Order: sequence, then C-alpha cells, then structure tokens
Amino acid sequence: MAVLSPPVEVPAPDEPAAPVRRSWPRAALVWAGTLLGAGVVLFTLVTPDRLTQYSYGAFLRVPIEGLLLVALFLAVRGRARTVVLSVAGVLLGVLFIIRLFNLGFYTSLSRPFDPILDWVLLDPAYGLVKSSLGEAAAVVITVILALIVLSVPVVMTLTLRRLSRLALRHQVATTRGTAVLAGVWALCAVLNVQVANGVPVASDGAVGALGTQVSLVRRDIGDGEKFGQQAQIDAFRDAPGSQLLTALRGKDVLLTFVESYGRDAVQNPQYAPQVNAVLDDGTRRLAAAGFQARSAFLTSPITGGGSWMAHETLLSGLWVDNNQRSSSLLSGDRFTLNAAFRRGGWHVAGIMPANDRDWPEGKFFQYHDLYDSRNIGYKGPKFSYVPVPDQFTLAAYQRLERQPGHAPTFTEIPLVSSHAPWTPIPQLVGWDEVGDGTVYKTMSTEGDPPDSVIRTSEKIRTAYRNSIVYSLSSLISYVEQYGDDNLVVVFLGDHQPSPVIVGDTASHDVPITIVARDPNVLAKISGWGWQDGLRPADGAPVWRMDQFRDRFLTAYR
Repeated sequence: MAVLSPPVEVPAPDEPAAPVRRSWPRAALVWAGTLLGAGVVLFTLVTPDRLTQYSYGAFLRVPIEGLLLVALFLAVRGRARTVVLSVAGVLLGVLFIIRLFNLGFYTSLSRPFDPILDWVLLDPAYGLVKSSLGEAAAVVITVILALIVLSVPVVMTLTLRRLSRLALRHQVATTRGTAVLAGVWALCAVLNVQVANGVPVASDGAVGALGTQVSLVRRDIGDGEKFGQQAQIDAFRDAPGSQLLTALRGKDVLLTFVESYGRDAVQNPQYAPQVNAVLDDGTRRLAAAGFQARSAFLTSPITGGGSWMAHETLLSGLWVDNNQRSSSLLSGDRFTLNAAFRRGGWHVAGIMPANDRDWPEGKFFQYHDLYDSRNIGYKGPKFSYVPVPDQFTLAAYQRLERQPGHAPTFTEIPLVSSHAPWTPIPQLVGWDEVGDGTVYKTMSTEGDPPDSVIRTSEKIRTAYRNSIVYSLSSLISYVEQYGDDNLVVVFLGDHQPSPVIVGDTASHDVPITIVARDPNVLAKISGWGWQDGLRPADGAPVWRMDQFRDRFLTAYR
C-alpha cells in the first residue's frame, strides 16, 4: 500500500521568500547596501544637471519616476519581472551616466551632453585634464569613468531587484506609502510647491533628461541635410579675385582669435576693471601711433570650449555649433574668408600654436603656409595647456610672414595663453628679448600650479582675468611695436569661458575689434555703427558670428 507523504507548501512564483536570519553584522551590511542602493536610485532621479543648482533641498523631492518604479515592483509577476527589472535597471544606469556627463558638460560648456556628437570631445578633454592635473590624474579619472560607464547599468539592475523583493515583502506598507507619496506629488504639482532655488517638489526631471537626449538625437539626424543645403547658398562662391577685397589691396591682414575672450571680460565687475583698463590704455597708445579702432560684439555658436567651431563659423559664414556640422564643413568646398583672400592674391598663412600634431583638416582653409608648435621655432617651456606664449606667437608672425619685401599676407592666429586652466601666465618682455623662447624658462613655474587654482573659485577667476590681460596686452604691444600703414588687425573672442567663470546665464557674445592706421580701412565700415576704440560697451551692435564673412566681404569688395 502506498504511503502518502504530507503535502509540501510551495510558495507562489511571485511570493517573496521568507527572510533569512543573519547575524547582526551581516544584516547591518545588507541593510546598508539596500539603503545605499535606494539612495543612488533617488540621486539618479532627482539630481540637478548643474552644479549651481545643488542644495540639500534639491534632493528633498518626490520623483514621479520613482513612484512608477515601485508600481512596477508590485504589479509585475512571473518571468516578466526579471525582464522588466533588467530593462528598468539598464535605463536607470544609462540615466545615471547621462546625468554624470550632463553635469560635466553644463559645468564646462553650458549645454547638455549630446549622445551622438560629443564623443569626439573626449580627446581634448583628456588633454585639458592632463595639463591641469597631470598625466597620472588624467589616466585615473579616465579609468574611473570607464568603470562607471561599464558597471553602473549592472549595479542598477541588481539594486532594483533587491528593492523589488523588499517592496513585495512589505507589500501593504509599500502600497500605502506609495499612494500617499503619489497624492503629495499631485498636490505639489498642482500648487507648484518649490524647495530651494525654485526647484519643484514634484519632480519629473528624469523623464525630462531622457527626453532631452531623444530630442538631441532627432535633431542630429535631420541637421546634416539641413546644414548641407545651407552650405550651397553662397553669393561669393564664384566671385573672381579681381572683385574680392579690393579695398584691402596691399594690406597685411591679421585675424586673431583670443581664447575665451567673452562679453563678461569687458562687462562683468569681476574682470572688467582690469581688462578695460588694458583696452582703454591700448586705445590711447595706439592712437598716439596713428591707429584707430572700431568695436562691437558677435554672438558665438558655442561657449566654454570647442574653439574650432567658432573659427569655422566666422570663416565660412555658416553656423557651426556641433561637431557634425564641423565635419560636414571640413569635408565640403565652402568658400571661406581664407579662400577669398587667397583668390584675391594674398599669401594665406595659419599659425596654430596649440597644435602639436599633423592637422590634415587644415587643407580645407587653403593656407599657403601652416605653422604649429613644432615648427614655429619655440624652444621655451609649456605653460600648462599652452605650448607657446602669445607674445612669442606674435613675434613669430612678424618673423615668418612680415619680413621686408614680403607679399601682402592674410594670417589667422589663435592666441591661446588665455585657455583654461589659465595658469601659469608668462610676463611681457621686450620684443628684442623674445628670441627662441628660452627667456620664459623660469616663468612656467611661477605662481600657483593649475591643480591648486582649479580647486578655488576665487583663484581660478583671478587667473582667467590675468590671462585675458596678458593676451590683449601682447596683441596691443605687437601693433604698437610693428604696426605700419599696411597692417590691419581683426581680433575677437572665440567664445565665453566656462560657467565656472561666468555662471550659467551668461550670453554667447564675444567682443570684436578692427584696428588700422589707414583711415580708408575704417571708413569702409562706417555704416556698421561700431563703437570707437578697442572696447565695446553697452549698446554696441551685436551680430551673429556667421554674418561676419558676408558683411566683411561686402564692405571691402
């Protein structure tokens, strides 16, 4: 006769297993891990994308996405639970990474991270960190970021599984608590209840962050074709050389971008008194030498970094505000300001003191001669990120392009001594002392090192101001020393510095100035309404940077 065994109770597939009794140290460790995981999830859902928005109140919010996650914990059953939690974990991990990159991009470039176009910026970012903190620190930071990117989605998935088991174990309390928080969220949303810095208690920031990324991807997909169509519209493409820049015949035209020289440099009370003193003194000194100047503002397509896009915008007459547009421009045949001077009979040169490697993209700009830090003749030390001090670069311009009997030259020069991290800064020396740059040997170790300056907001802002003063002083001194009736200087900023220097709400405007001794040169732009002197003040005209090429070619045709 068969013996019937007593029935065995098998838990339902969705019923959480009975809690396992653990020793109190192990239990404490498990609960600490659970609380840490919950904290990371909450942080990911509510953390601001800007450092300036960080406060305790910013984290005292109710995220609607968190309530929806708890609803998933309670509602999904069976094998679907594993799939749903895995997908949710990966999405939450991706959101964490996006938040991390957004924090860096808003801090340095005042914009969100673009998941398609911004990977190309990793190399220059590494170079900047290396010059500021050293190679070892740059490697460590890179490794840490790589580990975060690879591990966070996995960790988030495991965390969600742990939290879901906890929610099911305390299903009644979890349901009631979630219902109460949902009511609080709805009430705060209707009444627009806010915490510190105007941050709403009812948070939907995670959905907004993901929505921003989707919008950027959609924009990027359609923007390439749009930009290509814009590039085909060009009133000057087929103009013969005899009809280009006739009012500048015989002139040496120097186009100089001053790194990070933005509107705040001449209007922000933290920087303007010292910077404007240099500009106003320069106006007087150059006037004594027979020079006059006109100044205004241009709106740059970028801020905080990406200088090459500002250069390309000004030279091409196209709005280049992302790397996709930059790549499209450089692979095409757009007629640039450089090409106009070359077609008009000028010798076209580029002096790129920050370049330390081959730059094949330079062929697009049709330089006859292209110089960089390797062939400019500099034997002195680097100044953190900056391989060559601005005064030496300008001395090299005089030596390489303006020797007696030279043909008229159009030369493009970025002055980079005012590039982040803005320290150390060289001192001006006599032009006959510049030599091969060895005069700067001791200057590169003077002052606070970059790794100490970037930790203090006051120090880094002072360093920025001092670097702008040095770059502008170098340029003014060059014109005073070597300027003649045939020299025309166009100098402008490429972009505003990072929000660390000017805050989150600064404009994209940069000063621009044209300097000449020949009165006919400035007479050609009298209709522009630009202000007298080297310093644009309130009320000066503001153009988009992509408008400059056509207006310049029209004025001087």
